[in-house]
Amino acid sequence: MPTWMKMNLNNSSSPVMEQLIFFNDYTMITITSITAIVMFMMFTITKNKFSNRVLLENQLTETLWTIMPAVSLVFIAIPSLKILYIMEEIINPSITIKAIGHQWYWNYEYSDKKKMKFESYMINEKEKKLFRLLKVNNRMKLPFLTQTRLIVTSSNVIHSWTIPSMGMKMDAVPGRLNQISFTLKKPGLFFGQCSEICGTNHSFMPITMESINLKNFIEWKKNN
Repeated sequence: MPTWMKMNLNNSSSPVMEQLIFFNDYTMITITSITAIVMFMMFTITKNKFSNRVLLENQLTETLWTIMPAVSLVFIAIPSLKILYIMEEIINPSITIKAIGHQWYWNYEYSDKKKMKFESYMINEKEKKLFRLLKVNNRMKLPFLTQTRLIVTSSNVIHSWTIPSMGMKMDAVPGRLNQISFTLKKPGLFFGQCSEICGTNHSFMPITMESINLKNFIEWKKNN
């Protein structure tokens, strides 16, 4: 859960989010290095009252500060493309779930051998012992360490199915099926909200996912 003055990203609950955190740290190191070099050069120029000929009239220096940004962009682009490929790849999913966005709640359909569907509404925040604007009446349950495919669509306007700690964000577009593949790596509760401005109750459209072991998931499906 987010806390006051928290500067870092949420703890990862999926391999994709781990890669996104690594990429964020890697990019921040690159940006910090570039900022430090530029500030040092500016300080050197101003200290010498704009008369430092090594920086102002040196062909080698001009060549370097033209090539270095291009090289930096290449070093950022390569891991970025790798993560994009991982996020889009669908690898033999064991479970397929369809999430349908409505105004303003989610509908989930488990399309395995035993089909099951239910609606997920936000619970009144006046009730005690609840996470404000995040608790729902029917949680989406999934087994951890199991490859899962989520198909996302909408029945009216554009929504966005998002769980930050999993690095997942997929638009729900009317008349279109978008899909994303993921694997939960640990048990727990994971929260998200519709991240598309979909109407007056946009902020009252939460997502709650419960990660359980495979045995409990099978028993839950049998009882529903």
